[in-house]
Amino acid sequence: MTRSKIELGDVTPHNIKQQKRLNQVVFPVSYNDKFYKDVLEAGELAKLAYYNDTVVGAVCCRIDTSENLCHLYIMTLGCLYHYRRLGIGTKMVEHVLNYVEKDRNFDSIFLHVQVNNEGAIEFYKKFGFEIVETKE
Repeated sequence: MTRSKIELGDVTPHNIKQQKRLNQVVFPVSYNDKFYKDVLEAGELAKLAYYNDTVVGAVCCRIDTSENLCHLYIMTLGCLYHYRRLGIGTKMVEHVLNYVEKDRNFDSIFLHVQVNNEGAIEFYKKFGFEIVETKE
């Protein structure tokens, strides 16, 4: 039996279209060209997730500073439907948490999830995320 391999890789000008296509399939919103320009400049805060060398997920974050506080905002974190519950999302969240742990200058990590996406809400709760507010 071969073991499945989950790896994270850098987002580059050569594979950014894979992230764009993945986002179109996974998320109910579309992202503009500026979003993808920012992704290319995000470094360790943007990763493609590979399952046995196939792109099946992606995560992208940005650093927000306001009122002398530093927050990490998870802009997108998604995985193709047929590859969910295989540890890919966990690998992406752990990457983000490790990044924050190494830096230690962050006051919080936050993200937005649609209120009807109960699976995602439960997924993030496993990592200690809490619902702080609900927006219309």
